[in-house]
Amino acid sequence: MKKTSTRLADGRELIYYDLRDDTVRDAVDRRPLERTHTTSEIRRDPLLGDQVAIASHRQGRTYHPPADQCPLCPTKGDRLSEIPDSSYDVVVFENRFPSLAGDSGRCEVVCFTSDHDASFASLTEEQARLVLEAWTDRTSELSHLPSVQQVFCFENRGEEIGVTLGHPHGQIYAYPFTTPRTALMLRSLATHKEATGGENLFDAVLERELADERVVLEGEHWAAFVPYAAHWPYEVHLYPKRRVPDLLGLDEAARSEFPQVYLELLRRFDRIFGEGEPPTPYIAAWHQAPFGTLEEFEGVTRDDFALHLELFTIRRTSGKLKFLAGSESGMNVFINDVPPERAAERLREVAS
Repeated sequence: MKKTSTRLADGRELIYYDLRDDTVRDAVDRRPLERTHTTSEIRRDPLLGDQVAIASHRQGRTYHPPADQCPLCPTKGDRLSEIPDSSYDVVVFENRFPSLAGDSGRCEVVCFTSDHDASFASLTEEQARLVLEAWTDRTSELSHLPSVQQVFCFENRGEEIGVTLGHPHGQIYAYPFTTPRTALMLRSLATHKEATGGENLFDAVLERELADERVVLEGEHWAAFVPYAAHWPYEVHLYPKRRVPDLLGLDEAARSEFPQVYLELLRRFDRIFGEGEPPTPYIAAWHQAPFGTLEEFEGVTRDDFALHLELFTIRRTSGKLKFLAGSESGMNVFINDVPPERAAERLREVAS
């Protein structure tokens, strides 16, 4: 992998990740852009104890442009985009309309391929491995920023999810705090560790799930299953079998096997609802341990956390979506219409 860092016309950082070591990246951003000005602010809810990002400048972000004006495609002649070069393998750049910025963190866009009509599932294993390396590198780099406490790599796929750009891409959020979902996991870890005399909760969950009927697929170094208490109609958790706190901890064997396992999962997701159905909308979310001390979670260290990916869709059946209504949005109590055992069975049925 070759990494080349440059700057866009408005000062934002852009990084090329290339498969070939002899690739030269010297294209200049020719757009007449002014410096980016953001208004991101973090506010704490005193009742819930969580944080909300206020980012009014995002109202003006690009919204469903036609394919020939996609800002994530490479620059072609006089059609200038966010990527100055005429081709690329993987690109990461600072979001022009970030939810988090400055002391409030950082947001980046990850373009998986220059092919506008592709998807992550259509990547080769070599391309998927390069994306994994980009995620890992950005996790490392962002973790050293003084304002950053947690790094979150994710992909939103599909208009039903709220995606406004059709080009295959994901995002990275670098938060200046530990996110509420991760904090819940850490509290559960601490409680279980104390109650059992030191047993790791992630290890116990993975061992139990691998012995049950909800396993979707299993490799030598990775395991994917529908969790016992799945929140979403079709939800799969992907774990490395050797517990590590973040992407940086994966060894070469796990990195090599990941593309094969993950691409198979994504391709199965697209077959859940049968032939002729539009691509399955989904969210793919990496859960990594926060950086820094975990003093508020007594007895827990970063090494107790288990890196894993959660992949889920809001489509519950053909032509119908799972909406977060009263119970979910008002009380955060999920109601799942699809039994996890049936979801796992279906995901095994559609194996390639």
